[in-house]
Amino acid sequence: MRHAEEVTFGGSGLDRAAEIRGDIGALAAAMQDARARTIPIWRGKPLVAGEGMMEAVRLPLDHPILGEAGGPPILLGREEGAAVFSHDISGWTPPDFDAEAQASFLDPSEYSHPSCPEARFAELRRIMTRLTPRDAELAATAKAVHGWHGSHRFCSRCGAESEMHQAGWTRICPACGGQHFPRTDPVVIMLITRGNRCLLGRSPGWPEGMYSCLAGFVEPGETIEAAVRREVWEEAGIRVGPVRYLASQPWAFPASLMFGCHGEATSDEITVDPAELEDAIWVTREEVAEAAAGLREGLLPARKGAIAHFMLLNWMADRLD
Repeated sequence: MRHAEEVTFGGSGLDRAAEIRGDIGALAAAMQDARARTIPIWRGKPLVAGEGMMEAVRLPLDHPILGEAGGPPILLGREEGAAVFSHDISGWTPPDFDAEAQASFLDPSEYSHPSCPEARFAELRRIMTRLTPRDAELAATAKAVHGWHGSHRFCSRCGAESEMHQAGWTRICPACGGQHFPRTDPVVIMLITRGNRCLLGRSPGWPEGMYSCLAGFVEPGETIEAAVRREVWEEAGIRVGPVRYLASQPWAFPASLMFGCHGEATSDEITVDPAELEDAIWVTREEVAEAAAGLREGLLPARKGAIAHFMLLNWMADRLD
């Protein structure tokens, strides 16, 4: 697909500086460089500034907010020859913290730390389309790797607490020597079409009227194409013939890589598995366009910034090739 890397979180060309992750001297020099910066993360939310278009805030490594950090930083990469890190300050609790808002579908809550009042921590899913490609990639990488450290503190081989190494990109168990690396779960998300219609579904708990492309995890020993056919059959009872890959999107909610595919349905009749979906429908290209313009009652467009929205827009514009 010619426009594949235009998807949110893709195409920024970040230099990840992988060659210095295990070089203690090079890392020390990078951290001592006055140009080095860090992007703080709080409970998965990046620190951002601005209205309309936003920017991920890069702070010097001696900024007071880093006193809240619960551990060493992660090396995200390099910009203009200087290292960019990320510190996790999730141990800090804002005085006006709203746990209910944070658990909502699109968390609207934002919090400013007193040492950095000009910026705030915001939910990445809600602001992802308001960041530049570079800032979106940095924020998603920071969120994903910090999240992995939070959920994989203990060795899966022996149960002992492991330690961070390689500038945050490895955990090593001091008890058994086991090495563990950031996890990424492969997920297929598919634009299934039949003539001028596409198949959309909705999960329980989604906002009323919100539909999107079907998706599911790839199982061990399974190809992407087979996963597309299996998931569509299991969730909606639709048989799928030819399948082709379109684009991918890292999706740090919490740790997936979405493989966007186009599949051609060979059957029409929908049989929804209620354990998987609340509903599934066939929608014409014109109806998808009306929904995207906010003119289709009862049908909301897929979330902006998500690969489903990207694929549907390109399908409407006949740009899947």
